[in-house]
Formats: sequence, structure tokens, C-alpha cells
Amino acid sequence: MTIEHFDVLIVGAGLSGIGAAHHLQQRCPGRRYAILEARERIGGTWDLFRYPGIRSDSDMFTLGYVFRPWTAAKAIADGPDILRYVNDTAREAGIDRHIRFQHRVKKASWSSDDARWTVEIERGSEREPLRMSCDFLYFCSGYYRYDRGYAPDFAGVERFRGRLVHPQAWPEDLDYRGKRVVVIGSGATAVTLVPAMAGEAAHVTMLQRSPTYVLSLPARDVIGNALRRVLPSRAAYALTRWKNVLLGQFFYQLCRRRPALAKKLLRKGVAAQLPADFDVDTHFKPRYNPWDQRVCFVPDNDLFRAIRQGRASIVTDRIEGFTEHGVRLQSGAELAADIVVTATGLQLLALGGAQLTVDDRPVDLAKTLSYKGLMLGGVPNMAYCIGYTNASWTLKADLASTYVCRLLNHMARCGYRQCVARNTDPRVREEPLIDFSSGYVQRAIDQFPKQGSRAPWKLRQNYLLDLLNLKYGRIQDDALQFSGEPTVVEAAAGAGS
Repeated sequence: MTIEHFDVLIVGAGLSGIGAAHHLQQRCPGRRYAILEARERIGGTWDLFRYPGIRSDSDMFTLGYVFRPWTAAKAIADGPDILRYVNDTAREAGIDRHIRFQHRVKKASWSSDDARWTVEIERGSEREPLRMSCDFLYFCSGYYRYDRGYAPDFAGVERFRGRLVHPQAWPEDLDYRGKRVVVIGSGATAVTLVPAMAGEAAHVTMLQRSPTYVLSLPARDVIGNALRRVLPSRAAYALTRWKNVLLGQFFYQLCRRRPALAKKLLRKGVAAQLPADFDVDTHFKPRYNPWDQRVCFVPDNDLFRAIRQGRASIVTDRIEGFTEHGVRLQSGAELAADIVVTATGLQLLALGGAQLTVDDRPVDLAKTLSYKGLMLGGVPNMAYCIGYTNASWTLKADLASTYVCRLLNHMARCGYRQCVARNTDPRVREEPLIDFSSGYVQRAIDQFPKQGSRAPWKLRQNYLLDLLNLKYGRIQDDALQFSGEPTVVEAAAGAGS
């Protein structure tokens, strides 16, 4: 059986994968590539999630691609608009012609003798086995599990006579008009769902075990929209993007360096949007410091407006179990519900669940060390893309793909066929890859690679430092080892880099 071979295989046709392909076409035009997408459509997260009100929790001037200006009026964009943006990017650049849909990567095996990956795939609904090979493998599949979300084992849930829904599997036929809805959760999904459903439901209650930091932002960027009226689109986009990057970094650093002040400011902002007699400390005063978990952003005060208008409410309590008619709390109260939405979080999954082997030896991801936040120690010719936890995902995705292209061109220019990161510094200590106290992270982080305590093994959550390092820094360092002889294809590919 003939195995189709590519210079680069990209795994995932979501926001990251489409962006990676665009960078590859621009910066490495001689490379032959394909995108392997497990689902039937482009868009990843923005195609999968269909719950009411789904939107970005970052502004689109930074969540948008660096190479494609966001031109819509709203900076906090609705999910369908973001999906359209990703699809338009793929179609206009011809990237959609390179996508192999319903190609689920199950295993990838590296051979040092051949200097290539052999990728085992399940194709289509029949899960037909298929193999492809490539010189470089780039995972852009994010770190969420797509087939199911996290659902706690609630006592008595089988007794509930209403409808139980998880946002990750939102049913098209769900009619919540005039219904009593309880949304379990306090994260970004919950604070999105509550005001979105409150417009048509009889009442929506957000039931949380503990509060989350919430900050309201304007849905439209006044400065960005004003700049677009007087400057060319790309110039206005670049200026607004940098404005928002710097403001985001300032806010993050304030939270980390002056947590007491940040708490005070966040509480003041919430209290200003709620009735004078609202118990702010019970429902909006978390036990942790800002950015120990993600801060939830709401556009134009929509959550607070729904609470002020009496269409929504917040209950902070623990769940004892379900009853026939709703949810019983540990306080003894019962929340009556026709529909319960379990916005209880997602499940993390590294590399989309794909298994790796290097020269017939299985790779234990939990025992690998992350190099520059995008490669794995001891795993040749492979990179992965994950975004920031404290800023827009795409800021890091753009930089990661830029670095991968620089690396490929460097290898072609110098005649290298293999590159692998190896830690030889005994001073480097292992640390969790994602330093977050959120439940969805803590449940799965031990299955992920580690980061190191020192560069280049340290995963920085800092766009400015990563920009200098990944876009402008040296490719070769003491940790990255190269080997191999040049080929005709690689020499041609590197000629114009």
C-alpha cells in the first residue's frame, strides 16, 4: 500500500490549524502539507459549541490572526461570527483544499533511520485505517476533549424529570422559552449562558459552588472602531491589537503583583453594576487571587443587567443531590427547574489523544519536558500549539506557527533532516505545564508534559517575551540538536526563506 507523504502534517482545522497553514503557505511556500481534521467541518471549538450566546472571552483584535484584520464592529464577538472568520480565512487562502476531514489521528511513530513520521489514522464514520507520513508533525488540536465535557456524578440525577443538558452537547431541539432554568457553574460558559437564556426563559439561576472573578468589558472597542475610520484597515488593526495586548499585560501583572488592589478594583466594578442590597461578597468574592484561575469577561454588563432586571439570580451553595423537580442544596433549599444545564467544565486531552512513539519506544507525555512551550524534549520534528491562559489564544498560536516556519527554513538552509530538544541542564526543575488552580486543569494536568524552571524549558505566559524569543530569537541553542544530510526538496524549500 502506497503511503502518501507530506513535508508537514497539521493536526486540527480549528483556529490554530488554519492559522498554522496560512503561516506555512506564506513563510515556507515550497512545503507540501495537509491538515488532518477529525470532525466534518472547519472551526474546532467555534464549530463544536452551539449553546446560546456563545462568544469570545477575549477581544477579537487579539483573538484574530495577526495576518488578517478583524473588521466587524463587535470586539467581543459571537461564535457564528468567529466561525465565519475562520472559514473565510481558509477559503480565501485556499487552505480548505488541503483539509482531510474525518481523519482522526490515533498514533504517530517516528523513525530516526528514515527521518520521518508515520501517522496512523481512522478515516470516516467506518473508521477505515489509513497511514500517511511526513517530515514534520504539528499538533494544532488544542487541549480540550471534543467528544464529551466534564460532568460530575451528581446524586439522584436519574430522578430528575426535567431535561439535563451539557453545553458541549447542546441539543438543537431544546426549547427553554418560559421555562425555569438552573445553570450549574461559575466559569465563562455559565456567565455566557445565563444572560443569553434569561431573555426567553421564565427565570435563570446560576448555581455556583464558589464565585469567580468577573469583569465587564465593552462589546465594541471604541478606539479600534475610531481608528478604522481614519486609517487603513491593517494599520488600525495593528494599533488596536497592540493597545489591547499592552492593556491585557498591565491588568495581568497588576493582578499578580498587587492582588489585594486588584481584588478591590474588581469588587468595586461588580458592586457598581448590582443593586445596593446585593450580597456581593457571597456571590462575587472568590477565595483565590485574580488569575489563579481565568477572569471571566462579560460584554456590556449583560450578566449584571439580567440580575438587576430580575430575569436571573445567583445562588452560592453546594449540591446535595437532584430531586424530581430540581436541585436540592446542602443548605436545605431546593431550586425548582424544568431544565438544568451542567456548565461544569471541560476535560483536557493532550495531542487529541494521539499516541507517540520514537524509534519504537512509546512516549510518556507526563515524563517529557516542554521546550519553548511548543516542542517536547526527546521527540524529534514535532511541535504542538497551545495558547495563553492569561491572554488571547491566537497571540501564542501565531507566534508558535511563526517559530515552526523559522525552524523548518533553518533546517532546510543548513541541510538538517532532524531536530530534537534535549535538556542537559541539571539546574532545570520540573513544574506543571499550566500553573492554574482551576478544576479542569487540576483534574488532568498530571497527564500533560512538564515545563522547566528555566529557559528554554519555561512556559512563559507573556506575549512580549515570547515575541522576542519565538519570532526574533536565535533558532539554535544548547538544547536543540540537529542532524542529517540535506535533500533536494529541503534545499529548494529553504532557498527563499
